[in-house]
Amino acid sequence: MEERRDRRSITVYDCRSENTAKITSKLLDTSGLDFNGFLQLLHRKFSIHETYVLATTDRIVLDFDKFKELQDGSTLHLLEREDQALAVATEERIEFVPHYDTLIKGGLYEYYTSEGQKSLPYALAELMDNSLSATAKNTGLRTIEIRMVFDETLGKPAVIVLDNGCGMTSKQLKNWAVYRLSKFSREKVTVGGKQEGYVRPDPVPRSLNSDISYFGVGGKQAVFYIGNSTRMITKPVGSPDVHELVLSKEAFERKERDKEDIYSSVIKNRKPGDSSHVNKDERWLHALIAEESGKESFTAVVITGVHPEHIASLKQDFLVWTRRLAHIYHYYIHGVNGKDMSSCSTGSDHPSEIDIQITLREKPPKCPRAMNLREVDDDMQTLYINAAVDTFEFTAVPGDGGSVEGVIRYHPFLYDKETYPEEPASDDDEDDIDNESAARHQARRRPIFECFWNGRLIPYTKVPEFDWCSPNKGAKELAECYSRISGVLFSDDRFEVTTNKLTFMDLEMKLKQKHTLFTRIVNSQKQRGNIQKEFTQWLKNCHEKWDKQVKFLGYTETITRADLTKKMQFPWATFSSIEWDGKIYKTGQLVKSHKTVPILYGRVVRFLLHGKHDDSVFCTGGDVEVEQEPKAFYDKVKIIPISKIDKTATDEAIKINIDNDSAKLPELLKVDWPDGNPWPQNAARPAGTQFGPLKVAILNKKGDSLSTMPSVGQGPGKKLVVELKVVRHIGPKEDETVLFLSAQYSATWGFWFNKNDNLTTLGKYTLFLNTKINETNASAFGDKDLPSYKLKFTINAGSAASFVVGEVSATLYVGMPFNIPLLIKDGHDHSAAAPPDLKPVLKCSGLDLSYETVYTSGTTFTIRGVKARGKVLNYQQSKTYDLKVTLPGLKTDTRTIKICLLPGDPHSLHVTPEDNPITVENGNPVTFNVRIHDEAGNITARHKQIICCQVQGFPAVGIDCSTTGAGQFVTKPINLKIINGEPQNLKVKFEMPSLKKMPAVERELKVVPSTRVARMELCSENLVLTDKEKIDWLAGGSLENLFYKLYDEAGRQVPPTAEIASMIKVNWTGDVNVEDLVQGKLPDLQVPKQVQPALFYQVSYQDQSLSVSFYIVPRPDEPNRLKATLIQNTVKLGVILPGNISLELVDQFDNVTKTLTSTCAKHMTVEAEGLDKSAIAFVWQGSSSSVLVTGVQFQSGPLGPKELCFTYRSFVKRVTVKVTAGVPAQLKLISGPAQPLQVLNDQGVATPFVVQLCDEWGNPTTDQRVVVKVNSSAPALKVTSTVTSQPVDAEGKASFTISSVSGPKGNYQLEFNGSLNQKPIAGFIVSLTVIPDPNKPVSLSVEYNTSAVFPAGGHFPVFSVTVVSDEGSPMTTFNPAAASMLLSGNTEVTELKCSKPMKNEKNDRFHFRDKEIPEHVGKYTIQFSLRIDDRKVLHSNLISINVVANQPAKLGPDSQPPTPVVSDSKAIANRTLVEKMTLNIMDAYGNPAGQDLDGKVVVSIKNVGGDGNKNLPLFEGKTNSLTIRLVEGKAHVNRLLIMENSPGENGSAYILLFKAEALMVPTALAAFELPFHFYNDSESQRKMSELSRKKDQLTTSITSYKGIFNTNRELLHLLTSHHLDADRKEAEIRKELLSRKVEITQTIPDIDRVLKEKGTEIDAILKTPRRVCAIRDHFSGQQDVLGMVGHLACVQDDDAARVISWHIRGDMDCVITKTTAAARRIYDDTQGRQQVMGLDSVYVQQGNRPMPHIGNGRMLFDPPGNPVHARNLLLYPHDRESCNIAFKNILGDTILIDDLDSGNMYRKAVVQNKGPCPTILTRQGDRISAKGKFGGAQNKAPPIHTLQVFGAPLPQQYYTLKEHMDLLSKHRSALEKRDQAEKQREDHLREIKSPEMLKKQREMEEKITELNETERQLASTPVRPVKRALQGAGGPSGIVPKRLK
Repeated sequence: MEERRDRRSITVYDCRSENTAKITSKLLDTSGLDFNGFLQLLHRKFSIHETYVLATTDRIVLDFDKFKELQDGSTLHLLEREDQALAVATEERIEFVPHYDTLIKGGLYEYYTSEGQKSLPYALAELMDNSLSATAKNTGLRTIEIRMVFDETLGKPAVIVLDNGCGMTSKQLKNWAVYRLSKFSREKVTVGGKQEGYVRPDPVPRSLNSDISYFGVGGKQAVFYIGNSTRMITKPVGSPDVHELVLSKEAFERKERDKEDIYSSVIKNRKPGDSSHVNKDERWLHALIAEESGKESFTAVVITGVHPEHIASLKQDFLVWTRRLAHIYHYYIHGVNGKDMSSCSTGSDHPSEIDIQITLREKPPKCPRAMNLREVDDDMQTLYINAAVDTFEFTAVPGDGGSVEGVIRYHPFLYDKETYPEEPASDDDEDDIDNESAARHQARRRPIFECFWNGRLIPYTKVPEFDWCSPNKGAKELAECYSRISGVLFSDDRFEVTTNKLTFMDLEMKLKQKHTLFTRIVNSQKQRGNIQKEFTQWLKNCHEKWDKQVKFLGYTETITRADLTKKMQFPWATFSSIEWDGKIYKTGQLVKSHKTVPILYGRVVRFLLHGKHDDSVFCTGGDVEVEQEPKAFYDKVKIIPISKIDKTATDEAIKINIDNDSAKLPELLKVDWPDGNPWPQNAARPAGTQFGPLKVAILNKKGDSLSTMPSVGQGPGKKLVVELKVVRHIGPKEDETVLFLSAQYSATWGFWFNKNDNLTTLGKYTLFLNTKINETNASAFGDKDLPSYKLKFTINAGSAASFVVGEVSATLYVGMPFNIPLLIKDGHDHSAAAPPDLKPVLKCSGLDLSYETVYTSGTTFTIRGVKARGKVLNYQQSKTYDLKVTLPGLKTDTRTIKICLLPGDPHSLHVTPEDNPITVENGNPVTFNVRIHDEAGNITARHKQIICCQVQGFPAVGIDCSTTGAGQFVTKPINLKIINGEPQNLKVKFEMPSLKKMPAVERELKVVPSTRVARMELCSENLVLTDKEKIDWLAGGSLENLFYKLYDEAGRQVPPTAEIASMIKVNWTGDVNVEDLVQGKLPDLQVPKQVQPALFYQVSYQDQSLSVSFYIVPRPDEPNRLKATLIQNTVKLGVILPGNISLELVDQFDNVTKTLTSTCAKHMTVEAEGLDKSAIAFVWQGSSSSVLVTGVQFQSGPLGPKELCFTYRSFVKRVTVKVTAGVPAQLKLISGPAQPLQVLNDQGVATPFVVQLCDEWGNPTTDQRVVVKVNSSAPALKVTSTVTSQPVDAEGKASFTISSVSGPKGNYQLEFNGSLNQKPIAGFIVSLTVIPDPNKPVSLSVEYNTSAVFPAGGHFPVFSVTVVSDEGSPMTTFNPAAASMLLSGNTEVTELKCSKPMKNEKNDRFHFRDKEIPEHVGKYTIQFSLRIDDRKVLHSNLISINVVANQPAKLGPDSQPPTPVVSDSKAIANRTLVEKMTLNIMDAYGNPAGQDLDGKVVVSIKNVGGDGNKNLPLFEGKTNSLTIRLVEGKAHVNRLLIMENSPGENGSAYILLFKAEALMVPTALAAFELPFHFYNDSESQRKMSELSRKKDQLTTSITSYKGIFNTNRELLHLLTSHHLDADRKEAEIRKELLSRKVEITQTIPDIDRVLKEKGTEIDAILKTPRRVCAIRDHFSGQQDVLGMVGHLACVQDDDAARVISWHIRGDMDCVITKTTAAARRIYDDTQGRQQVMGLDSVYVQQGNRPMPHIGNGRMLFDPPGNPVHARNLLLYPHDRESCNIAFKNILGDTILIDDLDSGNMYRKAVVQNKGPCPTILTRQGDRISAKGKFGGAQNKAPPIHTLQVFGAPLPQQYYTLKEHMDLLSKHRSALEKRDQAEKQREDHLREIKSPEMLKKQREMEEKITELNETERQLASTPVRPVKRALQGAGGPSGIVPKRLK
């Protein structure tokens, strides 16, 4: 045994090499060796000759002490360095013999079983306990995940518990495997270089210390309870290795079967992400292990072999067991205060940073499920917390130590139910409560307290109560309150629990010991006192404050009550109704008191409750204000407690008592006409008709005549009088009182009024008889109007007696008809009707008068078609006449009127002179005078009086005589051709084109010959030249001795004079001798030297009006030389010269002599370089005596000028032709974008394609007839360019700029083709790749519940709108303010904005939440829009919705009928309540909602103040109710009448009640109530109807005015707020500008000036030459793409940029992406031609590794040459973090140093310090590789201009200027908004104070005054005090009337 104990074997893995094939392990026997001896053995075994590190699997470097601690079977790693990653996994054998506590505590679990409940959630909780403990020291978020992988396609089922805690070393992992090795028994272990052991945590609130991984039992029990195997994967903090341990039931059974050591296994040590050892049936494990990269520490518990029943339970009961887990860890998840969902803030004093996520993945197509326990809101603790209204906190300290915190919560009785929460139902609930009695029994016996241990629930222990909170010890009146409390106890670990943490072992026993001290906690402070007394008082307060019994409804206002003591006067809230003991009491309801003296009868005014309330509230009681009835007797209001209301009294009993007193009051007036001339209602009488006398009697409801009011109490009643008032209605709003009398009562005459005959004013009148109390002149008694009477009549006009002439135009015209209106009057000067057969007589001195007819209309008599004729002054001066009108037969029959008469319409023309014919000499003009006369011969002037004069053979001319009526014509000179000197005659015609009926006037002209020059002759010595004669003459010769002669129109010769000579002109010279011309001689004529067609010559007189012309044809001289004529001197290569060449012999002046003959062609030759003579021919041209040379063509040689030499005998001619490129044959691309070409969808190509036209030899050619077209190779590709086809330019080029390319992703071709005259020219093809633009929004995707119903007035479902990019991915770069929801219906469009995102909602979409559905049913459309910029808006597809009616809520008409006013007269119209009305079942918004409902509508009448039926009017047929069929939600009422002589109180208001019954609806529909007024006479009915109508009109107008003023006030408040906000924002920006020392201006032009200056500075900076990267980047801007390496960074120094760019030249065009998927996409798009790198597949060391000359934070040596990491010289313009990873991967630790010598010295020093040295670059362009190699061309950078280098960054001044410009632009915008807001506010203020608004204010005040007056009239209008019974009121009284004055 001793030898076995000393023997020690150690396994060593040689992990120094990164080559997996070289990793070896050896088992070394170290028995008896110390550390040095072991090292020597190690050197021998592994042949070690360099530096190494020897460490345990926990990466603890071995030394003497650590070596002594090694146990037999330990495993060591031989490494190059301490942090070296393991190339392959190693294995460490362990033993995990159970701890001895397995024996001594083995029975605990058996004593505390799981009580028959399902324990799967609690098994998972054991694993989560370990994770909570592992993450306890995390400084950030503590993450725990439970993943359930039940997708068979990924492998066998598994449950994974993953956390980001501290992880476990291999020793800790071994300790975990030891059963019952609790944390108190474990040895200290080394973690991160420090020894750690268990330390009890400090006390924290609720004991939330995460110290719940305790016994060393739960984890093992849990994994083997859930499944058959577990894989522990863990990485400790500070270690590069991952440790794995696998335990399985299968392995245990195999070891037992093979008699191996059961409690032994192997820990696998490997590098993160290495999944090479994973089996095929665990494919999901590859993804899990891949997540290890980059994690500092973690632990994953992987359970496989999951029992099928557990899989089924986890799937089916997902919500149940996640809710139980949320219950167990409630306070760890939500903090010490738990999840209070009513709190406005989510924070607490001790916020939780624990995030527990649960996911369940099943086989597709089933979707994965996910649940964050923080989102669970129905676990019991959440329900308890949120159902509680108050808490009672306490602490309990037992005598033997420990501490417990306790909380008791109160759940009140609200409305009609208890609020104590019940546990949500689940499939495994076995004790469901089925009935209410059982529920109450359950409430009485349920325990109060749930128990938590170290912050985690112990589910099977609940403490029922303590003595001080037991109902047995409490007050009896609070007995029911004990069933409304719940509680929770929080204990620390001094109270023992079972190993499975399901049950407390001693908690209840310890807390119920008598030495336990309970103390109440108030505001975190202990409060001394009796805990039972404190609790009872708290419970009582909760009962009084929170338990509600009487519900006060309809809050009105808060008042002060002066009838109470000062302390109780305020505040009192008033309500319109209450709900008490299941019965509703409302305002206006009749009530009776009990236990009061006297007993009160009356109506409820309001309900009062002391305290501040502003809404419906429950309370235990209050007061009620009652108005005693009938008011006429009492007029008092009493306030009594609500408890004094007699709930047994009925409305009928109360009304009987009230009606007995009401029947004594005056009811109506009876009016008699003693003289027998009664005026009926609406009578019409002539003016002056006698009115009266009248006798009036006052009657009550019984028909008794009254002269005084009935007495109330003791004493006589007050006397009554009757007032008479006659009112004339002047206008709608104005009346005039014309008669006012008052009559006292007489026993003989009653109330008497004398006759009156002074009613002479026409109009509508109303007679008012009002009953008033004599002493007070009041027209009402109590709240009831005294009876009154109203009679309407009309006073009309009498017969005709005189007339008045109406308005006649003051200015009249001769012969034009006009009308004379006459107004007929009666004897009182009222307008009257004209008598029949009335014939007027018209007279006027000096005028002839006539008329056509007369016309009568009402009281107007019109004489029509009156005409006046006679001489007047003129068209500018009028004359006044007296016109007398006589109507025979009238009392006053004649009237005189003044008229003015002017000339009439045009009638004829008068032309002078009147001679005929009129003689004129040829060539002179003629003058005519014209005038326009009316039919009386007066000169008249009218609009558009145009006279036209037409001379035969001359154009017509016109003159406007509209102003004067006269005019003058002067014709143009008459120039006729006189033949043989004979005179000629012409016709002249005058007419007015606008007046076809006016006769024209004609005159005749005689034209005689004149003496002017009319003919010229030319002659030479022996030659007379005729006009237009042709003469042949030798070219270059001259024609001399020319003379001219002149003759007049009569043929007489006219001798030349100096004047005539001055008018002679020749066209062949301007040098003329005037003296020769006077002699008749003309200048000599020189013939041109060139042969040409006939030349025109002319001699003219008087500026060519008279001339003689002739032609001279020059002829050629003798031949002088050979002439070659080329039609075109340019010829294309390979093409025959167009147009041929003409050879001729010419004279000295180059004139063709035509001396060549047909044989001459044989003697002609031609020579030239490159000339093709095979096709040349000389062709004789007889017509022109010339030779044509054809077939001239060049086939070779250079382009340019070439000489052709032609020879004929002695004549030689050389000509030059230019040889150009040949015929267009092909197109070539001479410049364009770089290839391969990649274009973002809907983007363009910046570089234009320049196409050159070439011939077949490749020479650039031009032919602007060639049209070049660009087309896409596929219809799917849409190419937009500046032009799609165009001709080549003068250089043969065509430029195409592609502005946009759109189409599906893929490879395409651009085809460039040419054509010439529809013949194709070969072109070329450009390949391009279209890649989708991730930054281009193309559509809006809308998600919502498509099966949702849209009830009116409800809320829309949540609309989720995603902006979809061109590549199909969601875009998140848009401001939510740019998204809108447009709701269209009818003609209105409502714009709604998106909602703020809720927690845990996806941020890649906009959410429109809680948007209200329109209140009116119908078809609507919804469209979502996104404003991209100022011009572009993106719209979604239209969504059509149908808004349907909401739940039926009320009964209502199609349109609100006017308030009916009825009387009990015989006329049906007066008794009609409703006519042609349709009632509909409607929802709350007035939409028809009962199309599928049938039933009936019961119509009844009720009093305004209650439901009594005494003295109510009856319907036709003596019934108090009617029934109408309700079919499909509609009930039609044709006519509803009250019966004739119906009962009812005169002048009273009633309510017509329409109530729907027999309907199958969940809630009763609100009845439709229509108020109406009832009168016993039609006059009162008419008066009240008018007053009611007037009141309605005034109310509508006032409401409209108030709406305008309220809108103005609200808008002013809003504009003021906007102005203040804009001013504040402008001040903030100005302050920011001041802090940046930027020039501040307060005007927009000044800001624009500063912006322009700074923009100029920026332009100058940008134009300054600087280094740029020339690589074209086609991929930057795509989703998840950073761009090409050369564009991701800038380097300031040129030397550094050169050497770094050269060093990584192979990577400069590599595209860096954030994801491998994006990299793969580019790879596919470019067919693998583009190199890419995805950063999610790149691992780099976190942090920055120090320079090699720095070790352990100190300098190892003084470095030469200023070394620096090369990547530190890179400047990243964008995404610094991603770029840092990319260049860490590309450059690594490459160093940049000054020169080569410094680099070699530095490397040598690093190696001497036994450290590796990375690659070194020098600023001179040298490179020293990491292997030490330098020199040679491959290690020397070429010149910078030959490289693709990093660009230079812009100077800092550029970014400063950009920042300043941004601030200035914001300041400018802020100033604009401030000024605009100020202007809008000022404009609105001016509008409010404008005269129009002030006028409206005055109009509103006037209408309010008028409304008050109308309401006063309505309230004071008396009626007759008559109460009708069904049988009528009896006969006349028979009293003899007595006249009163």
